[in-house]
Amino acid sequence: MAIPILLDDFDHRLLALLQDDAARTLTALGEAVGLSPSAVQRRITRYRKHGLLQQVAVLDSTAFPAVVLAAVWVTMERESVRTLNAFYARMRAAPEVQQCYQLAGDWDYLVIMATTSVGAYREAAERLFKVDGNIKRYETRLVFDTVKRGLRLPTQAPSARSRRRG
Repeated sequence: MAIPILLDDFDHRLLALLQDDAARTLTALGEAVGLSPSAVQRRITRYRKHGLLQQVAVLDSTAFPAVVLAAVWVTMERESVRTLNAFYARMRAAPEVQQCYQLAGDWDYLVIMATTSVGAYREAAERLFKVDGNIKRYETRLVFDTVKRGLRLPTQAPSARSRRRG
């Protein structure tokens, strides 16, 4: 989990550039934001230290035709610290779970899963959702096509962005 740190305009611009292309050189990043390569390196080190920047490889799911993606909507029977912690631990430990979001509204969670087949999804769903007596119900929607997939996050509040432009 990220440790909150104060970010200045250079940080926001660097983070935006890194989200677009993490392979850019320190020199190219520095030229784009007006900092030296060593200053860029210090900032990137600080981002990693505080958990803002993670080292990951993002694979294109369309390059792997055997990948089955599923969106699973989950409703809990009852909520307590113990049952939620157990659910969170199970979601975090499952390699099939790509993302898990707590929701407002009729459903409690949205779980995005990736498996190698519909059968593998079914086995994982039974392990993750049916065994737990605290899950009231879950519904699955298989993904037919990825229209857009992004990982880019806004790093500034909208009011800060509009003030900078004006």
